[in-house]
Formats: sequence, structure tokens, C-alpha cells
Amino acid sequence: MTVQVESYGTLAEVARAIGSGALYLGGGTLVMRDVNAGVAQGRIVRTSDPVLSEVRASGDGVTVGAGVTMAQVMAHRDLGFLAQVARAVGGPQVRNMATVGGNLFAPHPYGDFTVALLALGARVIGAGQGGQRPLEDILRDRARAGLVAAIEVPRPRDPRDFGFLKVSRIKPKGVSVLSVAALLPREGGRIRGARIAFGAMGPMPLRAVAAERVLDGQALDAATIARAVQVATDGLDPPTDALATSWYRREVAGVHLRRLLERMERG
Repeated sequence: MTVQVESYGTLAEVARAIGSGALYLGGGTLVMRDVNAGVAQGRIVRTSDPVLSEVRASGDGVTVGAGVTMAQVMAHRDLGFLAQVARAVGGPQVRNMATVGGNLFAPHPYGDFTVALLALGARVIGAGQGGQRPLEDILRDRARAGLVAAIEVPRPRDPRDFGFLKVSRIKPKGVSVLSVAALLPREGGRIRGARIAFGAMGPMPLRAVAAERVLDGQALDAATIARAVQVATDGLDPPTDALATSWYRREVAGVHLRRLLERMERG
């Protein structure tokens, strides 16, 4: 199949092209794989709109352009809390191409960065649209998400309140068996507004709501962690694939959640 590539100067122009059936090319780690496999659509569009590469800190959050790469996340002073997450995405070549926006649409078992964004309560800013949408809404129906301009990421008040763990069979850049991220803001020694997210425990990154309920309002100690681990997979339906079975993921999810929470307990 012949592939036609069109370049536009603004996101608005690209959005119109996508509306007429074109496929958007961001960093290329997903689309170019399909192009090389001969399964991509015949018309691909891209843009040089500078808004995609902007990083703006404001108040308690950071607005990250959808075209910002993992390598840029690692290097930016306002995104230090996400550096460890970006570092877990592939190797140097992938991180130089893979974008924050593209990661939102990465199919299982990819999308580790999105797991962290979900735990942080990120919101998505669409191109040409007013306001923002919770990332959870986008993940429920990614096929209808539209063109993403940026992601608004709340910044943890204390770096110790956020943690991330990726589990893979091949180090350091293997595909995830699973990943888990936690945001545990604390006031007066008690957790307020716990958010736990898993990757590779369903068709998309998902929150572990049962574990969040156990943690909320409690001190982060051995007893609380043990109770959260017991319900870690409640409501989740992990897939079976070439990396692991559903049974295995259920068995080890609590183990790795415990490791992450114990690490956060130690500070």
C-alpha cells in the first residue's frame, strides 16, 4: 500500500485532516510499526505546531504538550517527579521518539507512562476543544478520544507521595509484565485521596479502587499495606499473553504493590 504523508503547521489543520480519515503521526513508535508491517492507512498527517512540545508549570500542576518525548521528560526540571517513569519506557532510541500523547494510545502491554498519569489524576486537553477531560474518560474509549494537544499533570505536594514500579522479564527495557503507580498524599500522618493504578491488568491502565479505599484515611504502615494487598486485584481482569498468564498476574500484582508501598513507607 502506498503511504501519503502530509505536513501541517497547526493542530487545527491536522484535526480537520483526521476528521476526514487520515492517521496522525506523532513520535512514530506506533504508527511507523504499522507502516513497516504494511497495515497502516494510506494517508498519514503530522504537524510542526510548537504547542505540542511545550512544558508549562503553573500552580500545582504542569501542562505537558502531547509531542513531548520521554527523553525530554527526563531532562526537564519541572518534570522530575516523572523522570523515573519515562526512564522505564524502552531504551534510549525509543525514549527519543516516544511521546507523552502517543503513550495514551499505546495498546497492551505498553503504556507504562499512562499508568503513572492515571495515578496522578491527569487531565487531557484536546485540540480545538474547550476545557479538559479526565484521563480515565479518554482511556474508556480511546478510539473516540480525538487529537490530544496536551496533558495537565498535577504535581505531588511531596515527592515521597508518588511512586512507580515496572515489572519486566528483560532488564532494563523489557515490556511490562505489569506496572503499578501510587499517589498517597498525607495529612497529619493519614493518607488523603489515595490513587493506585495498574498497567497490564486489563485492556487499558486501570485504577485499583478497592486498594484505594483500604488506604484512604489510614496511616501507611505494615497493617494497612497488608489489607491493601489483599484486595489489590479486586475488580481487575488481567489478560493472558506471551508475557504472562492472567493467573500469574493476579498472583504477583499484590506482591509488587506491597513492594511499592513499603518503599514509599520508608520514604
